[in-house]
Amino acid sequence: MKALVLFSGGLDSTVCLGMAVDRYGADEVLALSIYYGQKHKKEMEASEKIAAYYGVKRITLDLGEIFRDSTCTLLEGAEGHIPHEEYAEQLFKTENAPVSTYVPFRNGLFLSSAAAIALSHGCEVIYYGAHADDAAGNAYPDTSEAFNSAISDAVYIGSGNALRVVAPFIDQSKAGVVAEGTRIGVPFELTWSCYEGHDKACGVCGTCRDRKRAFAENGLKDPIEYEE
Repeated sequence: MKALVLFSGGLDSTVCLGMAVDRYGADEVLALSIYYGQKHKKEMEASEKIAAYYGVKRITLDLGEIFRDSTCTLLEGAEGHIPHEEYAEQLFKTENAPVSTYVPFRNGLFLSSAAAIALSHGCEVIYYGAHADDAAGNAYPDTSEAFNSAISDAVYIGSGNALRVVAPFIDQSKAGVVAEGTRIGVPFELTWSCYEGHDKACGVCGTCRDRKRAFAENGLKDPIEYEE
């Protein structure tokens, strides 16, 4: 295979999957979906449906044990509720420390695991969907340009110059992700972004707010349903 896509079933990773399929063809793309102990399984269910839609091979990996002692509010067993407010408000409360939904060093762990799997499958590139809105204000430091540059160099060197990391939206907003996904016909109606695991997206957690704004900035209606 040519490309591995770090694939959660969310909006950003689905656009990356669509881009990889457009470039290499479905037979040359591998989707990697990772369970990390999240409170709900909606993303994993979405990733399975979307992989089937594109006709790509999908494999799963369970890394939940690594985060067992984390206090991240996204994870099973963690105390506290998922914040229902803008990231800017959350960062004000944390004094610009990572927000409560930051899973510690998740992208570092995910990309390292993805590199090992990609090399085993003969892939030459890893795609992942980090974008500038997530990195703003240090909410998720492992989505920043500085982090991406460092991990990309580490993967390239550690693979004997055989494997590259591509984050096509690292310097773009989520609106840019939606624009590219619209251009290539991504099935946004199948994606799941919400941090809650309800039948409908909550509409008020940080990622729901960012998603709704991204569609609005493109003059589009988000095809999924929201509670609010």
